[in-house]
Amino acid sequence: MKIAIVSDEGTTISQHFGRAPFYVVVTVENGKIVSREKRDKLGHAHFAGEPHAHESHGADTRGHGFDAASQSKHQRMASAIADCEVLLARGMGAGAYESLRSANIQPKITDIANIDDAVRAYLDGSLVDHPERLHLSQFNQSIL
Repeated sequence: MKIAIVSDEGTTISQHFGRAPFYVVVTVENGKIVSREKRDKLGHAHFAGEPHAHESHGADTRGHGFDAASQSKHQRMASAIADCEVLLARGMGAGAYESLRSANIQPKITDIANIDDAVRAYLDGSLVDHPERLHLSQFNQSIL
């Protein structure tokens, strides 16, 4: 199993999926981390010249992050972790959350900052998912 974690510096989990510069990807076998790697991640800065949801015509009525341009960006962000089953973050937009789920990557929003502590909690089943920490904007909270 591979678990991706968004991070700004490699030891803590980023508070925002879109702004984090890379992923830490851990490979787990028999309940233990057997390898760790750093993967570059596309983020907001990479998409500066592209249309933003506010600029897109016909944006999805669910709000920011659900328009076609945003969904394309989320898919490109997730392409680096397509081999992962889970993504840990301390915050992200609702559109990114749904894009990850659509890509068969289970997003988990945690309040645990330390990567190793969060991975251990996930593996032992004690990690609490906090979807209320999603950055919502005019979004129907029924997905939560």
